[in-house]
Amino acid sequence: MSRLLMIDDDVEFCESLKDYLEPEGFEVSLIHDGKEGLQELLSGIAKYDLIVLDIMLPGMNGFEVLQRIRARLSTPVLMVTGRDQEVDRIVALEIGADDFLAKPCNPRELVARIRAILRRTQNKPVNGMTLPEPERIVLADIELDRGSRTAHRNGERLPLTSAEFNFLDMLLRSAGRVVTREQLAERILGRMYTAYDRALDVHVSNLRRKLGHEFNGIERIKTVRSVGYVYAIPFQISDQQRMHMSAGG
Repeated sequence: MSRLLMIDDDVEFCESLKDYLEPEGFEVSLIHDGKEGLQELLSGIAKYDLIVLDIMLPGMNGFEVLQRIRARLSTPVLMVTGRDQEVDRIVALEIGADDFLAKPCNPRELVARIRAILRRTQNKPVNGMTLPEPERIVLADIELDRGSRTAHRNGERLPLTSAEFNFLDMLLRSAGRVVTREQLAERILGRMYTAYDRALDVHVSNLRRKLGHEFNGIERIKTVRSVGYVYAIPFQISDQQRMHMSAGG
């Protein structure tokens, strides 16, 4: 059972969602103050699989809570707000939210978003069998390890959110080939791509900033207009790297 922490000052909203989520197989804890929610998370007493975080909170607003979470934790965060403003969505994604949903939201959509985030951040057994340890990719100065869900540049760990990690994973595995927006939206966001959804643009902007825009004069991630993105550094691995990958890391 996945454990969720919902930090939102709308008590009625929280209680109604808790009543909906628990029969769906989630264990839900509620906190109605931003500062108290942050203290609960940083205390480490309880471990949560996902955080549902409101923006407008007493004690400390959701943006500040998210920034402090990201300085210490990689726990996935789904942000919600009653303010239907595009800037809120962009800021939330830029500072590390995995997804964003406006209130009032359909409980079924909330469940779908939560499950999509958990699928891409957790390695679940298939048919009762443990999945084999995923391999690493080493491409130029970037090393990505699916098993530990970490990425490094020149040996220094990159502070990636779960969505950014998955984005980089897809791009590296398709290096030199275009990955479409539709593919990225389905695999990273867990939903169909729509022309007005800015989430992919924000994630790729963050990823470019963290990776560095160029490597040896080559632009790392190129935009293919109206289609998608391509990791432009040629995918050429050494025999040693190939043996390492085939051995499962």
